[in-house]
Amino acid sequence: MNSSTIGMESTLKTTLLLGGLSGLLVTIGWLLGGNYGAFFALIFAAFTNLGAWWFSDQIALSMNHARPVDAAQNPTLHQMVETLALRAGIPKPGVYMIDSPMPNAFATGRSPEKGAVAVTTGIMQALEPDELAGVIAHELAHIKHRDTLISSIAATIAGAITMLAQMAQHSLMWGGISSRRSSSDSNGGAEALRAIAAILMVLLAPLAAAIIQMAISRAREFKADAGGAEIMGNPLPLADALMKLERGVSATANQPQPSVNPVSAPLYIVNPLHGGTMQALFSTHPPTAERIRRLKAMAGQA
Repeated sequence: MNSSTIGMESTLKTTLLLGGLSGLLVTIGWLLGGNYGAFFALIFAAFTNLGAWWFSDQIALSMNHARPVDAAQNPTLHQMVETLALRAGIPKPGVYMIDSPMPNAFATGRSPEKGAVAVTTGIMQALEPDELAGVIAHELAHIKHRDTLISSIAATIAGAITMLAQMAQHSLMWGGISSRRSSSDSNGGAEALRAIAAILMVLLAPLAAAIIQMAISRAREFKADAGGAEIMGNPLPLADALMKLERGVSATANQPQPSVNPVSAPLYIVNPLHGGTMQALFSTHPPTAERIRRLKAMAGQA
């Protein structure tokens, strides 16, 4: 697939994503405040969309406490990123570090020219050099495929929906929903139905946003695994890395570290959030075992 086709596909997906998530914002606004609520929610959605488009990379990096690392601070990591970026045929992205014992990494940026790769201090200690290179190659594949824009926008807009839903919950608790009374019983019934719909929307909107993220993220992870293996020229280092990362995330789940915002979890190479069956069901990542199986199949192994 050439870069032009990739760009058109990315633009279409991004447009549909923004439309769907913006629709959730406006619907919440209408249910809570009628036409005025919908108008202000529309303005809020417009500013959020613009902010997500232009600043989604910085928002994602800030949300995850990532700090820039220059070549003097970590020349080995910078050399690895530069070499792999050259193989991928994209500009060298910015390099960031997250002070966390959890071994993980993610990429962001609205285009290859604005790309950034963030790794945790934990992943630097957990992986062998070739395994770390496999992870970096996976993240560069995300940047090359231009799906980092989609992921970053999804995280930003989903965060806005969650924030608005939380504000609405407080409003509901304090009687913030407009309860305009009318002498007409039919109008009163309509208001009651709207209030019930508002409560349901406030409760379900974050879940709907998470499902949209899940649908996008699961497919792109398989694609980035294959792209990373192609950049590396060998799929096995990434397969070995995924196995270690899955175990490492579980092992460090209870250690003190910066909290992971759930809306940014889809950005990471492995899911940084571990929970029960329901969380696994709605995970934005495909099963790690299946990802490893596909990578080994690429190498001709059982």
